Amino acid sequence: MITAIAMKRIPVAFCLASFLYAQIPFGVASPSTVPAFLWSPQLLNHESKESVNYRIISPKDLVQSVLSEGGWSNLLCSAEELKQPVDLALVFVGRELHSSDIVGSKHEDPALLDMLKASFIRSNFSMAFPYVATSEEDTMENLLVSGFTQACGQGLGVSSVAFSESCSVEGGDFQRLANLDSVHDHLASRMEKRTEGQTDLVVFCQGGSRTFKELDQPNPESVVLSEVIKSVEQSGAKYAALYISDPIRSIHYPSYREFERFLAEEVKNESTNSTSCDEVCQIKSSLLEGVLVGVVLLLILISGLCCMMGIDTPARFEAPQDS
Repeated sequence: MITAIAMKRIPVAFCLASFLYAQIPFGVASPSTVPAFLWSPQLLNHESKESVNYRIISPKDLVQSVLSEGGWSNLLCSAEELKQPVDLALVFVGRELHSSDIVGSKHEDPALLDMLKASFIRSNFSMAFPYVATSEEDTMENLLVSGFTQACGQGLGVSSVAFSESCSVEGGDFQRLANLDSVHDHLASRMEKRTEGQTDLVVFCQGGSRTFKELDQPNPESVVLSEVIKSVEQSGAKYAALYISDPIRSIHYPSYREFERFLAEEVKNESTNSTSCDEVCQIKSSLLEGVLVGVVLLLILISGLCCMMGIDTPARFEAPQDS
């Protein structure tokens, strides 16, 4: 049953979300910036809060905002005491959205925007960052995790860290999750083994290792995100989620790499099995070409002489008669 307080909060949150999606200036959004959304069904800072940061910020600034304003320092850093603990801190790195897509009328996956909008409205705590600058030198997931680790000083204070295999993260002995089923099994297992007050970190990246059949018919990002959130809710975990897009970098598919390596090996094998022409072979081929050309020219000469010899002309001509 929806309480009276929640009924009062819904119009305010709806107005704020409508302002977020309708009032973002078109001139500011660019392909080099991406949106980020932070939300949680639980109150992380002792009060209900919905805010939008319209400044263009770097991934480092995003990390600082998530830790300080978003309350994730209580979840990820061992130096902080857990005031409003949650069971799971979820980071979802998408591959589709640009900042300009938020105000655009057309999008390949409109359900993704609707889902992010609904999460922003319905959560007890939510923040939006429409303009996060991207980096072509490093992946967004690596920037976030390294930023969290550096900001916490003594490293992450979470009890468990897991990444999907599609994520590109340097360093650290982290658990790898192959697919959505592995994420569901990991969450269920952690809820059975975890100790009260501990928080886990799971980073899921859209894309990555797929079969060729899945590449022909890939799942929309909204479906993948909803499945991840559904797995979290089915596990019974209290969670805080951060969505960040990283469409600048090309999606890395191990199956493509294996396919390219297979083609390279085939080409190498063909070149190895094929007969090569050394210096002696080249000399012989040149001589053979010269002989063939000489034979052709000789035939042309003989044909010309025969034609000329066949012409019958008189030996002498009679003098003209005088009239």
